[in-house]
Amino acid sequence: MRAFVFPGQGAQAIGMGKPLADAYPAAKNVFEEVDDALGENLSGLIWQGDIAELTLTTNAQPALMATSMAAMRALAAEGVDVSAASFMAGHSLGEYSALAAAGALTLSDAAKLLRLRGAAMQDAVPVGVGAMAAILGLDFTAASAVAADAAQGDVCQAANDNDPAQVVVSGHTAAVERAVEIAKERGAKRAILLPVSAPFHCSLMAPAAKIMAEALQEVEIASPTVPVVSNVLAQAVSEPEQIRALLVDQITGSVRWRESVGFMAAEGVTDVFEVGAGKALSGMIRRIDRSLTTHAVGAPDDVLAALESLR
Repeated sequence: MRAFVFPGQGAQAIGMGKPLADAYPAAKNVFEEVDDALGENLSGLIWQGDIAELTLTTNAQPALMATSMAAMRALAAEGVDVSAASFMAGHSLGEYSALAAAGALTLSDAAKLLRLRGAAMQDAVPVGVGAMAAILGLDFTAASAVAADAAQGDVCQAANDNDPAQVVVSGHTAAVERAVEIAKERGAKRAILLPVSAPFHCSLMAPAAKIMAEALQEVEIASPTVPVVSNVLAQAVSEPEQIRALLVDQITGSVRWRESVGFMAAEGVTDVFEVGAGKALSGMIRRIDRSLTTHAVGAPDDVLAALESLR
C-alpha cells in the first residue's frame, strides 16, 4: 500500500518546480493556473525571485502547493493512477495540497485559500508578539509539559508533533523563550527559536481561523478520490463538511504528524511518496517508523525513479 504526502512551510526554495515545468507541459500548466487564480506572476517569484519574498507566508503557502501539484501532474502524465493510493496527507498547508491532489479542492480554490490563509495567519498576531521554537530530544508528552509550564499566563502550546523527538511549540514570544530554557533544563538535545513570522497552530491564530471559516463556506469541497489524513484528527476523512470544519480547526490546532504517519502505517501503508519541494517529511517519517520506505518526488528524475514503485 502506498500514500502520498505533501510538505509544509520551510521546504520552499528558489527554482522549485522549474525542472518539472520544463519537462512536463501538465506541470507547467499548474503554475499557469495558479498565476491566473491569484492574478499575479507567482511562478516568476518561485523560479527567479528573492528567497526572502518567497518565504513570506502569503507567498510560500500557494507556491509550495503549486510545486506539489506540478509533481502530481507529472506523475499522472507518466501514467500513474493517483487514485490507486490508499491515503494522502499533508503537513499543515500541505493538507490543502493533499485535498487538491485528491480532487476535493480545485487547484484554483486551493491557491486562493492558501493565499488568504497565509495573509490571515500573518495578520493574526503583530510581528514580534509571537514565536515558535523546535524542541529536539523530548517526546510530545514531555514537550507539552514544557509548554504548559512556560506559559505562566501567556499562550504556549505544542503546535507540531513532528516525530518522536521533534516537537514545535508556539505562542507568545516571552513564553516560547521560557520554553526553550525549560526544555534544555529537562534534557532536550536542542531547543531553538525558529525564523518564522507568526506563531502558527496555537490559540493566538483564532482571528485567522474566523477568516478561514468564512472563506471555506464559499468554496465547494468534493469527496476526495483518496482518503485524506487530517492533521487535527490523525485519521482519514472523506466527508466534505467534516473536511471543511477540520480545515478551520487546523489553524489553531496541533499538527499531529507523528500520529498521522502511525495511522497510515497501522492501516498497511508500506511506501510513502513525498510529493513536492524538499525531503523534510521523509526524514520525519523514517524517524517515526523505519519500516516505511520513503520516496521524494520533486524533480523529473524523481518522477522517473518513482514509476517502478507506483505502477
